[in-house]
Amino acid sequence: MNQELRSASIRIGSTAPKFEARSTMGVRRLSDYRGRWLVLFSHPADFTPVCTSEILAFARLHGEFLALNCELLGLSVDSLFAHMGWIGAMEGTFGVTIPFPLLEDPSMAIARAYGMLDPDAADSATVRMTLVIDPDGIVRMTSTYPMTTGRSVHEVLRTVQALQVTDAHNVYTPEGWSIGDRVIDADLMLGTGAGSPDWFFRTSALGDKS
Repeated sequence: MNQELRSASIRIGSTAPKFEARSTMGVRRLSDYRGRWLVLFSHPADFTPVCTSEILAFARLHGEFLALNCELLGLSVDSLFAHMGWIGAMEGTFGVTIPFPLLEDPSMAIARAYGMLDPDAADSATVRMTLVIDPDGIVRMTSTYPMTTGRSVHEVLRTVQALQVTDAHNVYTPEGWSIGDRVIDADLMLGTGAGSPDWFFRTSALGDKS
């Protein structure tokens, strides 16, 4: 096993562990995504209803992720053969093309390296994790959902948008922020501007720090 695939402690700010694995679109490595944003997401098993709903949602929003210079990469411990059969079934049943690769991880090495599985887990029953990795290979967001509950793909997209805005403009985004909403000046987060009645929560239009 790759030495870098032994740690299961992934936190915001961590360097994403390197990997190399077969996918439905050929071999994929983390280094293939250098210079681009990446959403790496795992699911418990192919041919299951909650996971199917998530894959279809990611497929339908694929173009919006690409517009952000962000790629999608799915993963489960199922085999490449199972992935191809599932993709074919989804495309035939729902008429939705799956335009991004799904990694196979039968040894569970990648899942364990990324904290998607407990190091002592015997199967993939609890895997439903999302990571946003920036163009420098740094983990910027993680989320984990139980097997019973599908994640919100729109929220993943919104998070990528927010991360890009905060990086580009030195701002923070308030609860529920979306493109076009007001933002919080980074200076306010540092405690400057005290004395104004709203000093602890003051927003402005993006680009307006007056």
